[in-house]
Amino acid sequence: MRRVLVPVDGSQPSFDALDFALDVAARFDASVHVVHFSNQETDATEAIIERAREHVDASDLVDTPTVELVDLAVWTDSGVGKAIVQYAQEEEYDHVVMGHHGSGAVERAILGSAAEAVVRASALPVTVVP
Repeated sequence: MRRVLVPVDGSQPSFDALDFALDVAARFDASVHVVHFSNQETDATEAIIERAREHVDASDLVDTPTVELVDLAVWTDSGVGKAIVQYAQEEEYDHVVMGHHGSGAVERAILGSAAEAVVRASALPVTVVP
């Protein structure tokens, strides 16, 4: 069974990516693991985890995906990107599906783009959902 990692950050694109991954997993008998990387747990963090669980509960998957918080010591987009790649490799995932906030030069400059960092650094297949 293929293992798919879906990092969520609370943005609509990250939840669009989660819905995409859940749909693909249901069609191709894959497992999904949803993670939120954060350097501290807050009410916003709890809301992100809860919203991810709602998306998971609404899916057609037989095996319920896991949703968890992963502690991240340093919070920067490049740091998140590196953490995602490292986590995916250590946990032996087959694929990463994640959202992206924009595709223009301005968006990349502002975001630093965790998605872009993952695409560039990962040897795993990465699907980026706008």
